Amino acid sequence: MKKAIIAGAGPAGITAGLELLRKSGDYEVVILEESGAIGGISRTVNHNGNRMDIGGHRFFSKDADVNRFWEELMPVQGRPSSDDIIAKREKELKEGGPDPEKENRVMLVRQRVSRIYYLGKFFDYPISLKPQTFINMGFSRTVKSGFSYLHSCAVKREENSLEDFYINRFGKTLYSMFFEGYTEKLWGRHPSQISADWGAQRVKGLSIAAVIKDILSKIVPQKNREIETSLIEQFVYPKFGPGQLWETAAEEFEKLGGRIIKNCKVEKTVVKDRKVSEFICKLNGETVNFDGDVFFSSMPVKDLIKGMNGVPENIREIASGLPYRDFVTVGLLVDKLKIRNETDIPTPSDIVPDCWIYVQDTGVKLGRIQIFNNWSPYLVKDPLNTVWIGLEYFCNEGDVFWNMDEKECVDYAVGELVKMGIIDSGAFVRDYHREKVKKAYPAYFDTYKDIDSVIEYLDGFDNLYCIGRNGQHRYNNMDHSMVTAFEAVKNVLSGKRTKENIWNVNTEAQYHEESK
Repeated sequence: MKKAIIAGAGPAGITAGLELLRKSGDYEVVILEESGAIGGISRTVNHNGNRMDIGGHRFFSKDADVNRFWEELMPVQGRPSSDDIIAKREKELKEGGPDPEKENRVMLVRQRVSRIYYLGKFFDYPISLKPQTFINMGFSRTVKSGFSYLHSCAVKREENSLEDFYINRFGKTLYSMFFEGYTEKLWGRHPSQISADWGAQRVKGLSIAAVIKDILSKIVPQKNREIETSLIEQFVYPKFGPGQLWETAAEEFEKLGGRIIKNCKVEKTVVKDRKVSEFICKLNGETVNFDGDVFFSSMPVKDLIKGMNGVPENIREIASGLPYRDFVTVGLLVDKLKIRNETDIPTPSDIVPDCWIYVQDTGVKLGRIQIFNNWSPYLVKDPLNTVWIGLEYFCNEGDVFWNMDEKECVDYAVGELVKMGIIDSGAFVRDYHREKVKKAYPAYFDTYKDIDSVIEYLDGFDNLYCIGRNGQHRYNNMDHSMVTAFEAVKNVLSGKRTKENIWNVNTEAQYHEESK
């Protein structure tokens, strides 16, 4: 038996391990996970019966293999409407009976509602051309935005930064309103200092033109209509949060003979003769060596290079300078929100229907608000009488916000919600919980411009495969992280030596909705 060693039990690591065992009987596979949880940033945290989706994860992909992988683990539950799901949950709670076990591991179909909260009003996200958008903006802003957009159509900027990328697609006025401040809040850097690569991978073909095209295609239906990822109206979602799917995948992996070792941090990567020979780990305070024939790394590139012997100094410097943005979620359990549902989408207790609310206001640090009731009513212990929200803050490990104690952080967050008019000043917080996530978002500035040199160096190791968001230092969606694992396993089993197909996931034309 050959040995495959995988660093990280997130979506990429679990997918690689399960895929390798499903498609080959020749490998013993071990996954080494630094934390005590499965799923990485896609895990679900259970706090007193209320579950938190760390970062928010919609299950939607244009990749058939990804959809098949999800469906095999957790089938979609008959595609009931959101109303049906809520009614079923209400009935279960009133009758006091638990779900039959067979109904627990399913995907629910959910309505995609995300809006921007700006100027004390709700705007569609992505920005739509509905009358309410123009009413909220006012006549002067609307006219200015229109002329600004027309100018951007006529005069295209060379895209040297994320700022250029956004202005080319939305015009300078809309960019200033809806992208500039939020992007700086997210990354801690002005968009003019961030590579346009981030927009190409995350925003893709989204633009005013794409929005108009989507509107027209709904008026005049077309066969095989392509939908820009940011414009999808429905998605599927594990009944008890994203972590449920990855825990299910991990169980399947172990049934097939795979091993997952938790609280096992890879500290060193030993290389000999242009091959990786072993990962050296810390496990319960002890040093443990894991030798193997094939190695998959979904750990941060910075950490992989740091622990590797024989690295040229220029490569080490580039890797050590790769930036990340860290992340804090504050969960708050409240009786109600001050903002009410003014849409035509029915919700329990008249709460707003949003999964996410993007906070454009630069006067607060808060970046996004998740309403867990709307992701799945099963995330909330008592969804009929309480609202369970997640307040998302972007920060750097070790800064003032990161170092706040939990109660201080919660008080700060509550104060911002009151300031914004999201909750009343006298709102009673029934419970709270804070989660910190290191290296949540690989960033596209500083030494990122030289990352190709690091990729070329890592590709020189025949038996090392870098996969996933952190493994490639690329802000991929969950499905793209999975595809990097699929591609890596294909290479291992076919003997393919080049690795462009792995690194090209989410950069090739097939992953873009527009070619421009």
